[in-house]
Amino acid sequence: MATNRRLLLVRRPHGEPVPDDFRLVEEAVPAPPRNGFVIRNHYASLDPAQRGWMDDAPSYMPPIALGSAVRATTVGIVHTSDNPDFRPGQWVLGMNALEDYSPMTPGGFTMAIDVSRVASPSHFLSSMGAVGLTAYFGLLEVAKPEANETLVVSGAAGAVGSVVGQIGKIMGCRVIGIAGGAAKCRRLIKDYGFDAAIDYKGKSVPELAAEIALAAPAGADIVFENVGGNVMDAELLNLARKARIVLCGLISEYNSPDKIGIRNLWQVLAREAVLHGYLVTDFVPRFAEAGTVMARWMAEGKLRMDEDIQVGLENAYPAFMRLFSGANTGKLILKIA
Repeated sequence: MATNRRLLLVRRPHGEPVPDDFRLVEEAVPAPPRNGFVIRNHYASLDPAQRGWMDDAPSYMPPIALGSAVRATTVGIVHTSDNPDFRPGQWVLGMNALEDYSPMTPGGFTMAIDVSRVASPSHFLSSMGAVGLTAYFGLLEVAKPEANETLVVSGAAGAVGSVVGQIGKIMGCRVIGIAGGAAKCRRLIKDYGFDAAIDYKGKSVPELAAEIALAAPAGADIVFENVGGNVMDAELLNLARKARIVLCGLISEYNSPDKIGIRNLWQVLAREAVLHGYLVTDFVPRFAEAGTVMARWMAEGKLRMDEDIQVGLENAYPAFMRLFSGANTGKLILKIA
């Protein structure tokens, strides 16, 4: 008889998560809820945001309850159903958990997907999913880039940042990426077409700010922020007048018990810049529209997204920690089935 393995959060992490914060258990496969269905998860997205959901702190989503499975976006196949619109064998995307089987109901992020459109269903967690669309709407609808503007992207070798930079190039921007390590910086130029790449590792804020100034002597018209901390402080010292800052993530802060914070926020005032806190959830009704554009750019060879697929629910913890060590080499995805 099939069982449902589930990765539970059993303790709030203090700083960097450790294995004892989680427990892998086996339970009975759930029955479909009324007018709902159960999917067999095949792939799950591993994202920095999950670290924030583990804390008991105010956020745009409620904390993961202790004793519950770790929340994650997944794609899978309908296993059993009490809903005629979701039939067994049909592929579905939704906000579920790190587990083999998830009960679901229609609405929210739940949607049927056509996997014939892509080479792998995992693409609905990367280029065709929330990660790719986070880059799409954050840059095009929030920052509103214009040709010949300078775009600075932090966390540029990550799943969101690499797509932001490529879309910036499609829009005619000069794109500067900030990443950790020489190998990632080489990828920004060679694989993603950035104009310049800056390695932040081992550099103080003044040193990093000086390198950004050399790459962007007239300042950054747009900053797409994924990192925060010292990296953001250095970027703030290089703003063009009326710059737009899209605050998408703060990965340097997530495992810090004593938050690093920003020291140069006064530059937002001095440069008359706009700092925009951004969540892609505002654009859910337009996901299909953007997905069509993203698919076309990929078919035309204008857009590339690499996937780092780790295998096995039993390996969820070390796979997740790749996000914070910088070991991942693309959109981090866990293959469950």
